Amino acid sequence: MLEHGQFWRNKALREHVAVVDDKLAPTIVLENCTYLNVFTKKWLKANIWIYRDRIVYVGERMPANTNGTEIMECTGQYVVPGYIEPHAHPVQLYNPEMFARHAASYGTTTLINDNLFLLTLLEKKHAFQLMDDFNQLPVSMFWWSRFDSQSMLTNEEAIFNTSDMLDWIHHPSVIQGGELTCWPDLLKGDDRLLYWIQETKKQHKKVEGHFPGASQDTLTRLKLLGATADHESMTTEEVMRRLELGYHAALRYSSIRPDLATILEGLIDDDFAAYDQLMFTTDGSTPSFIEQGVINQCLNIAIETGVPLEEAYRMASYNVAKYYDMDHLLGSVAPGRIAHLNILYEKDDPNPFCVLAKGEWLVKDGAPIEKENQIDWQKYGLEKAVFDWELTDDDFQFSIPVGIKMVNDVITKPYAVEIDITAEELPEATPDAFLMMMDREGKWCVNTVIQGFTDRLGAICSSFTTTDDVIVIGKQKKDMKQAMERMKEIGGGIVIVHNGEILKELSLDLYGQMYQGTMSDLIEWEKSCIQLLKEAGYQFEDPVFNLLFLSSTHLPYIRISPMGIIDVLKREVIVPANMR
Repeated sequence: MLEHGQFWRNKALREHVAVVDDKLAPTIVLENCTYLNVFTKKWLKANIWIYRDRIVYVGERMPANTNGTEIMECTGQYVVPGYIEPHAHPVQLYNPEMFARHAASYGTTTLINDNLFLLTLLEKKHAFQLMDDFNQLPVSMFWWSRFDSQSMLTNEEAIFNTSDMLDWIHHPSVIQGGELTCWPDLLKGDDRLLYWIQETKKQHKKVEGHFPGASQDTLTRLKLLGATADHESMTTEEVMRRLELGYHAALRYSSIRPDLATILEGLIDDDFAAYDQLMFTTDGSTPSFIEQGVINQCLNIAIETGVPLEEAYRMASYNVAKYYDMDHLLGSVAPGRIAHLNILYEKDDPNPFCVLAKGEWLVKDGAPIEKENQIDWQKYGLEKAVFDWELTDDDFQFSIPVGIKMVNDVITKPYAVEIDITAEELPEATPDAFLMMMDREGKWCVNTVIQGFTDRLGAICSSFTTTDDVIVIGKQKKDMKQAMERMKEIGGGIVIVHNGEILKELSLDLYGQMYQGTMSDLIEWEKSCIQLLKEAGYQFEDPVFNLLFLSSTHLPYIRISPMGIIDVLKREVIVPANMR
């Protein structure tokens, strides 16, 4: 068993050698398989011995001691390392355990996760205890240490302080700092942030960037200040710019940036051959986008585009492990590695029909192995949310002349409001809708209007937001109030109301942020929600991301936040929040 996810106990190491010496029987043997050796980039025939959660032998021999050993004949089948998601946001309506089990069922057996929900929902002691609980899952779970909230919070200093940051940075399950959404502050001279980065580097851990559209000079400055990788390349040229400066680059295929194929085609057209510093990521995509899996989807695209097979599988496994200095544990089919293995029918079909994670079958012969959930969320107080406040007519006063115009699912710009927004409802002939953000504890609200979300829907209310507060959008104030009241009744979630009728609702039983249930049910709900919203005038592709990111101040150009309406580039409050 791994000690803190990194080191083996001496007793376990002696047992592993005893298996090779035929003194102990292996747990599982994969006989006569063809596996990818990521070091030589060759496909080799071998027998693979597994003892508990570790690979102990890869070679020609069969064990002499097979007492209790499960032997699986793999003639004509192919074994590759379990896939690694290097940039996971494990709370996107789903909860981290749901996401981990779903990802693993399609071969992604290691996740490197955003810790933002741990920072905002739990005390540090409980967050660390929960991380230990995650270590007991068959999927390997590692974490980032964020340096900022992605928004402008009233209690930012309480969450992001040096004492707590150092504890996070030193935690053995945390393997990187970032993502650096606050990089403009770093460039402007924030020495406290630079100190956190330096401490991260002293621990031999990585620093993940978030640098969309960054110029060569900006990337150079950030490299000098400690950034080691970035996942925000949107073109082939941007990928090459990062590689040439020594960055590692995660190529993204996500619900808001599905452009992986275009980037890879550009690389192949340029006779690209230096794949060692490339990885894949789905960057926290919403449930319906990952219906058919996580990193296996990226592999499908890479193989179809023409990336050499061996390089594609290395990008999905070994390159990630090597970058994070965990290649002694992950990313290869070799002695000493954790037994994360995918068994394929064909080399060029990365969708496994068998999945081993920590030596445990999660999928066998194409059928997922049903397992009980292991995480006791209630132990950490993560139950239904309580909204202990009452709405008043004063909360629904709209009068400011500046609105928020959607450019796409996540980018918003300011616009001058030209219609009367003091009425009880807005006409369907306009693209404008009321937008309100309400403090989770009812202390303040921010009121404005938004263009591009709907031209006819009565209301949608969501407690799933970056800041954990409540957002409601709609054309009719009475529907907005009904949606908010229903959201409170169900303990947090998403509620859609039109003309006094509740059309759809989703209960997010874990603090109004995370769903408890099956991934298949959640996916079907989200699909039907997207269809309904598009019929009601939603102009883009991913309304769930839209609701989440309206309060994310790491994206241009105007946002709502607990401080009020924010000019992101100037970091100024345009209109302050209304205190209740």
